[in-house]
Amino acid sequence: MKYKLFLDDIRDVNMVYKKLTNDDFVVVRNFDDFKKVIIEKGLPELISFDNDLGLDENDQIAEDGYACAKWLVYESGLDLRNLKFNVHSANPVASQQIQGLLDNYIKHLRANN
Repeated sequence: MKYKLFLDDIRDVNMVYKKLTNDDFVVVRNFDDFKKVIIEKGLPELISFDNDLGLDENDQIAEDGYACAKWLVYESGLDLRNLKFNVHSANPVASQQIQGLLDNYIKHLRANN
């Protein structure tokens, strides 16, 4: 099933992509829903990452977009060679972490296959 995934705790799609809406993506607000959707639907054709995902149900800092990227790389078991993604986080350090992790892993996969 083809779909696009938008990870952000607050923003809607049209706040990041002016010509798109929430109808163009499956919108998830936290780490658990990110994993659940990918496990149920498979790898999306595009993932748009926010990093800072607010607080969890215990008012603790929630697992972030970088944790989602790490789950994809280290735990999901999915073939990420053709993953397309964008990082729309306003957090520049975390944006670089997500971008670097995924870019380097995809580059590694492509070089070894």
